[in-house]
Amino acid sequence: MDQAKLDSFVGKVFGDLTAALSAPLLLVGDRLGLYRAMAAGGPMTSKELAKKTKTSERYLREWLANQAAAGYVEYDKATGRYTLPAEHAMVLADESSPAFMVGGFDVVHSSFDGVDRTAKAFRSGKGVPWGAHHPALFRGTARFFGPGYRANLAGPWLSSLDGVVDKLSRGAKVADVGCGHGISTAVMAKAFPKSHFTGFDAHPPSVRDAKKHAAAAGAKKNTKFEVAKSSDFPGKGWDLVCFFDCFHDMGDPLGAAKHVRKSLAPDGTWLLVEPFAGDRLEDNLNPVGRIFYAASTQICVPASLSEKGKAALGAQAGEARIGEIMKKAGFTRFRRATSTPFNLILEARP
Repeated sequence: MDQAKLDSFVGKVFGDLTAALSAPLLLVGDRLGLYRAMAAGGPMTSKELAKKTKTSERYLREWLANQAAAGYVEYDKATGRYTLPAEHAMVLADESSPAFMVGGFDVVHSSFDGVDRTAKAFRSGKGVPWGAHHPALFRGTARFFGPGYRANLAGPWLSSLDGVVDKLSRGAKVADVGCGHGISTAVMAKAFPKSHFTGFDAHPPSVRDAKKHAAAAGAKKNTKFEVAKSSDFPGKGWDLVCFFDCFHDMGDPLGAAKHVRKSLAPDGTWLLVEPFAGDRLEDNLNPVGRIFYAASTQICVPASLSEKGKAALGAQAGEARIGEIMKKAGFTRFRRATSTPFNLILEARP
């Protein structure tokens, strides 16, 4: 037994434990508007924050102590006041910020709710449909990916595709497949008002929420939403088909790819945004890989195994494996258009 190695690992797991146990308190801060109040109010005591948010001072006193111990807020012992730094507010309080990350903790909420369900799936080998999860997953997925879509989609991602921005500017026909709450659909629709966007998703509650979101975002005029699967969504002659962070979840990704191929216009484009991954396991043994493998184990692979095909690509499928599917589906051109530390932006053409 290497005592130093043991001590180091205990410290690592203890750090994970402190984060996990504090995660619900981050969600409490989000739900009650505590971070937003601190972002707008400057340094304040627990009493001042309680008055501002109409919450219990005693609970807030304990919550603030946890947040200060975590380094999420700063504590001034001379004044007894707590401050949420502007940089932290971008991550915790400003949902329009590209750095906003609270949505990921909604996904954590769903994951803990599903522990028994996941363990049962491990024993049986059966899948778990997307719709079987706690509603926090659907809300969290939209909130987690939304900042990235708002910051990148209408700009660098679409601009990286050959000729697509020109088509969208003139007026194009676009399908957003697996649209979820419609964040991506609304972002594109607002940026390109001459084009028309149809969001498709197999989860009816998400489609209902997508309609509400598009209306609230001012994108109702050139959007519509329908319940449909990736392998049978209606329509032909699409100028652009988009799959945002959903291709790897599908039971039959090859079937979906063949359907997209048939549905595209002759000069159409298929945009796939997938989690960033190398093509080898050893390339993904890092913090980004850790979070995506965690989501893949609990959400993505179970979703695929619940559907016909049961391909179970996983969230870390990688560019090479996806490229093989594109070739089998009849696409003659496939490339990485661009990437971020968290996403691969892939382009397929007939």
